[in-house]
Order: sequence, then C-alpha cells, then structure tokens
Amino acid sequence: MELRRHLGELLLDPALHGYTPILGLPSLREDYAAHLSSFYGATIAPGEVGITSGCNQAFCLALMSIAKAGDQVIVPRPHYFNHDMWLRMQGVEPVPLDFRPGSGAVPTAEDAARLIGPKTRAIVLISPNNPTGAVYPRATIHAFFELARKHKLALLLDETYKDFLAQGERPHELFSDPAWRGTLVHLYSFSKVFSLTGYRVGAAICGEGLATEIAKAMDCVSICAPRLGQEAALYGLASLADWREEKRLLMRERLSALRQAMRRNDTGYELVSAGAYFAYLRHPFRGTSARDVARRLAEDENMLCLPGSMFGDGQEAYLRFAFANVAAETMPEIARRLARSARHRQA
Repeated sequence: MELRRHLGELLLDPALHGYTPILGLPSLREDYAAHLSSFYGATIAPGEVGITSGCNQAFCLALMSIAKAGDQVIVPRPHYFNHDMWLRMQGVEPVPLDFRPGSGAVPTAEDAARLIGPKTRAIVLISPNNPTGAVYPRATIHAFFELARKHKLALLLDETYKDFLAQGERPHELFSDPAWRGTLVHLYSFSKVFSLTGYRVGAAICGEGLATEIAKAMDCVSICAPRLGQEAALYGLASLADWREEKRLLMRERLSALRQAMRRNDTGYELVSAGAYFAYLRHPFRGTSARDVARRLAEDENMLCLPGSMFGDGQEAYLRFAFANVAAETMPEIARRLARSARHRQA
C-alpha cells in the first residue's frame, strides 16, 4: 500500500512518462550498486549495473551478448523453461546438466566440466532454483565460478530469489574476487522481491564491456525498462527493507512447515528439494506421466502443481509445487492430500 501511494503521487509528474537512459535511471543504478556492495561486502560500480524489463529480459540480453547461433550453453536440468526456450530460439544449443540422486537437486561442477566443448560459451545457474527450490551451497557456486573462469566462459548466475534465503546470509563471495568482471553475470528481479511482477523490472550486473553490448541489444528491443517500474524499484530499495525482511521470514516459516509436513512417511511422495518459493517432489506412480499425476491432483485433491516434464527430458517422475502463497498452518493439509492421492491410486 505504501508503494502504491508513492507511485500514485508520481503519476502526475510529466517526467515519469518519458524514456530513461538505456541501462536505467542513474539513481536506481547507483542505489542498487550500493545495495549489492553492502550485501556482498564488495565494491560494485553503477556502471556495472544494467536495469532491464524483468529478469527474463536480463537473461535474454546477456545471452545475446555472449553466444550466437551454433554455440552451446550448459544449463542444469530441470531447467527454467524460459531459459531453454530462449536459447533454442537464438539457435544456441542448451546442454543439460543433470543432478545426481540424493544431491537435493544440486548439480556439480565436476559433471559440468565433462560437458564443456569448443562451442561452449556459458554456464547458467539459478539459486535458489526455479523450478526445484534448491539452494546451492556456497562451495558449489564457487566451484562453478572457478570452472567458468578456467575455461574462459561466462557464468550467468540468476539470483532472483536471493532475498528469500532462509538464513538471510550472502550466498557467495564471488564479488570479492577482482576477476569477477571477466566471468560473472549476475541476474536479479525487483519484480519478485517487491511483488511487482506486472511492472517488469530486473537487473544484470557485469563488467562494463559486456554492459555496453547489453545496452546495444536493449536499445533495439525496448529502448529502456518502463520508468514506473524503475521508480518502484528505487523506492523499494530505499524504504522497504523491513517489509522485505518480514517477507523473507514468512517464506522461511512456510518452508519449515512444508518440510515438517513432508516428514510423515505415508505420502508416497519424496521431497527432493525446497527453498524460496518452490518444492520439487518425486511422485510414487512409476510408469505414469507427470502430466497425468498433476491432472489427477488437480481434479481429485484441488491441488495445482506443474509436471516435471515441463522442465526438460527425464523429469516424468517429478512435480513442481509453488508453496509461497500457502500459509504455514495449511502445510499439513498438503501432506494429507498427497497421502490420500497415493492411497486412492493403490486401491
């Protein structure tokens, strides 16, 4: 409500309805650089910040600036479907990196190393992950960074959900490495953290050389991110830190409740991973497509989830649940309905 009031007052200002510089309002780039510098304990310059129309666009523009048709990019599987689609639309081959059983859906740099070839240009990571919710350990993120640096690849690290980490701590120290600018491309979404999904405002953090290339693509695609969304992000950074922390604690409570509810041993479903907004479950119906399981849960148990098959090959045994809008006290009911669905199928 506070943010909506602020934006309502701004709408009367004629300047709000014009273009901004291609890579965003200078004040927003400065404030976001300062926010990241404080959070990561490192120095990030405003010139290394590019404001985009959502994190999806940040990924698309960065990818266009790094790879061309015929190149390859390593993408952990299950993948975020928009990443996979955009790569294919650009003629770039997504090379799937699967997680090992029992890993909590966290891939390894060792497995990624075996996938690197002469056409590889980048590695993509999302943590906390979409679709699995998996939070990658610090050592894992650093291992991927070292792998990318060794092979002169870009590491596209999407941290859209970093503000919902259960522990509230910085997830890595990559920005403290002076060499980060030649390897790391950090992606972020203001739309998620401030509940502004329709405003479309995100960011890409990278070395100024790559930022210049991203600006060229941005100028051709949308000229700049919408001014209203940028103003909302600017206000959020300055005034909504307490609200953001309350939201993080709420997500932590819901995550804890989900994990506790799934400890009952009669659901038949395995909680593979969970974090931020999402949980990835293995369903018990071998030989049945994930789409059919998801449909039955919707029809019989009034539960909505996405079939794992939406997130790449080999995912028929999995379902993605979005628990962010489910109250903690409702989580036991989720487990009860899953258990009931398993019993009905066996009957």
